[in-house]
Amino acid sequence: MAMVSILFYSILIILILDFAFERYLALLNIRYSRQPLPALISDIYDTKAYADQQQYFRTNSRFGMITSTFSFVLILGMFVFYGFGWVDHFLRQYTDNFILLPLLFFGILFFLNDIISIPFELYDTFVIEQKFGFNKITPRLFMLDKLKGYALGALIGGGLLTLVVWIFKVTPEYFWLWAWASVSVFGLFMSMFYSELIVPLFNKQTPLNDGDLRTEIEKFANKTGFKLDNVYVIDGSKRSTKANAYFTGLGPKKRIVLYDTLMDKLSIEEIVAVLAHEIGHYKHKHTLKNMLISIPSSLLLFYVFGLILKSDTLAQALGGSIASFHLNALAFSILYSPISLVLDIFSNVLSRKFEYQADAFATKQGMGEFLQSGLKKLTSTSLGNLMPHPLFVFFHYSHPTLYQRIKQINKQLIL
Repeated sequence: MAMVSILFYSILIILILDFAFERYLALLNIRYSRQPLPALISDIYDTKAYADQQQYFRTNSRFGMITSTFSFVLILGMFVFYGFGWVDHFLRQYTDNFILLPLLFFGILFFLNDIISIPFELYDTFVIEQKFGFNKITPRLFMLDKLKGYALGALIGGGLLTLVVWIFKVTPEYFWLWAWASVSVFGLFMSMFYSELIVPLFNKQTPLNDGDLRTEIEKFANKTGFKLDNVYVIDGSKRSTKANAYFTGLGPKKRIVLYDTLMDKLSIEEIVAVLAHEIGHYKHKHTLKNMLISIPSSLLLFYVFGLILKSDTLAQALGGSIASFHLNALAFSILYSPISLVLDIFSNVLSRKFEYQADAFATKQGMGEFLQSGLKKLTSTSLGNLMPHPLFVFFHYSHPTLYQRIKQINKQLIL
């Protein structure tokens, strides 16, 4: 029982330290946002727009503190009062099937957590986002998205969980290897076909019509030797006024997707510059590099996970009686979080480096000034925070700040 107590308090300490550290970073970020703006980005907001941005940022920050505190108290209560163990004992009255038990366990926790979160989501969408002019989603569409999300969670999440649990059942010795391979293949499949299979369930994607924009995009793609067959426009405006663009897929399945809101806010040259940045990612093989880096880290995760799945002690630390896939997986996810934090830091550092490289590619192609103005417009129309705290950026930002990006682009333009 001594080991059970050690694991119990280890999990408790990790949960508390994680919450305390995140709240510390959030407070730092709020205070730092009042810093005077550097000259390079002082023209993004006028006086009224900057006041709106500050209010939007603080409203979201305060609301984030409330929701995160609520979630922390809920999880801590479930842990301290052995709520997870109680759910396990309750389900065992009805089934002891090795696969069905974890499916029901995680399904119930997911559904209950989502139901509890709905009031917060409604307030965020229909009060905060509505107040600042971003929300376009209707209550009907909100509920349809929820129902579709439940269906996808049951089909994809449930299917993948079933496969992983089945692998552990039939080959516990090599579980880590086969589970890792299965999840990796699934991830590769989704990266190639996500836009074709999942996105259409929520948004309409249409090929970009012939015209000046398509002509300029194709001209730039040909100039840089980028084979481009698919440029799509997505109806993001039915949910939000915020704009975006992204590059997705691999090989022949790669495509560029433009939000219709992006086309309303940016000029043709600025849109091409944003796409030049995305093409820069492709030219530098960033997607491939990320995959090659994620392979050993995910393999390590599954190897360690496989070692502890048979531990009765881990299950007992959550209030269970014997080792079970779901309780051990839950305990492992918490104990693994310090390692995950280190890996996330490394991932964000590398991601920010990749963003600089993609910006440099666009700048070398003569699109630097248009990229700057495009980034400024995207930030201003979304009321983005221009002064995040450096420590918050270090731990959480996958992209450099707008100021850092514009400063670096200017250096490239001078060279």
